[in-house]
Amino acid sequence: MEEAPFFRRAPGRMTRSAKSLVERLFAEQYTALLAFFHRRSRARADAPDLAQEVYARMLRVTDVDSIQSPERYLFTVAGNLLKENAVLERRRGRRVDLEDAAAEWPLQDWPHFERDVDTGRRVARLRVVLEQLPPKCRAAVVLQYRHGLSYQEIAERLEVSPHMVKKYLAQALVHCRARMRRLA
Repeated sequence: MEEAPFFRRAPGRMTRSAKSLVERLFAEQYTALLAFFHRRSRARADAPDLAQEVYARMLRVTDVDSIQSPERYLFTVAGNLLKENAVLERRRGRRVDLEDAAAEWPLQDWPHFERDVDTGRRVARLRVVLEQLPPKCRAAVVLQYRHGLSYQEIAERLEVSPHMVKKYLAQALVHCRARMRRLA
């Protein structure tokens, strides 16, 4: 790949004067850089982050003194960054073609597919039902069934008696059974 005519990279570390040149250049061109990103990017809110990335990339250049046109190079880096982000956005936003997916992984090859889908739906419904419970009641259910704590341990965490924990769990079970039947 051929390097741009305004830049020749030489091995080494960035000197203090080169760093101050980059800092000065960035300070002078920051507003123009933001305007550049605002005009060319869909996500205007990302402009400061993109400008900061340009600055970080400029600081990684080892031989800033060999750049013949620092402003031009700065905006070339900015343009390349926009191109990289566009490619990443396209990859993230790429939708799965359902026919291709079906051809690659036929459902009959998934022995538990229907069961897994049904379980996922039940879990989603259960989350909704649990959200309807009072906070301490919900906490007792989670501590009992998710973390496996005893009544005594739950009582200590919730600062209630073990008898109250039993009441919370009984109340939660009655509530969950009734609501899950309605949602089924």
